[in-house]
Amino acid sequence: MSRWISETLYADYQQRFKATDVLFEEKTEHQDLIIFENDFFGRVMMLDGVTQTTDRDEFVYHEMISHVPIMAHGEAKKVLIIGGGDGGVLREVLRHKDIQCTMVEIDASVVEMSKKYFPDHSAGAFENERCNLVIADGLKFVKETTERFDVIIVDSTDPIGPGEVLFTSEFYQDCQRCLSEKGILVTQNGVPFFQGDEITTTQERMSPHFKDMSFYVVAVPTYVGGFMTLAWASNDENARTQSVDVINERFVAAGFETNYYTPGVHVGAFSLPRYIEKLLK
Repeated sequence: MSRWISETLYADYQQRFKATDVLFEEKTEHQDLIIFENDFFGRVMMLDGVTQTTDRDEFVYHEMISHVPIMAHGEAKKVLIIGGGDGGVLREVLRHKDIQCTMVEIDASVVEMSKKYFPDHSAGAFENERCNLVIADGLKFVKETTERFDVIIVDSTDPIGPGEVLFTSEFYQDCQRCLSEKGILVTQNGVPFFQGDEITTTQERMSPHFKDMSFYVVAVPTYVGGFMTLAWASNDENARTQSVDVINERFVAAGFETNYYTPGVHVGAFSLPRYIEKLLK
């Protein structure tokens, strides 16, 4: 029997999914997790009442949070993913054949549930010999590691509950310490039409630690409210402003197909709508 499941992210607005079958529902050590079937979006995962991923549109977010920093860097060899337990970011990162990836996820159960219920998200990436999966606190990892990474991707939940510590000035400073000389940090940063304070707060906390800090946009259908933003930070002041021709040369050399990301979308994503620009100081 079907039931309607509401997303509870916003106090004054909700979206609902018709669940034709609830596949898994449990409160884990860290989060409330539910996975269900929807006739349009396929399988849907929600954590703490917030939509995390769906079969139908996951490629949009995963491609943009992964390929934009890697293509912009141009010579990335080592990538660190914080979070990303569904495996989608890992899958996209490992499409770049020269990259070794360390993934730090706090909740092993999210990884196991994703491998079982969302196998196409990871598409075998967890078993790839170039993946080093670490079940640990990402905050502690970046504080203590002696490794240096060319790209750090923070695929976290919103700044509530366990994900809150991944939006602090201390965390951003530790990420900067873990980056190579021309390294790039990219983080999930919400939907500014509804969550404008997140973009303002992130800028205030992140920008003191990097020479260049900005945002880029991506339109994910189930992250309602128009564009979502991804925060960008680097001490390489040229990485963000490269031409379509340069990015296209790297994309062609990478030798794989995408469903959302293109070199033109890459470059254009950094042109922010005016209502987002007004949130920046």
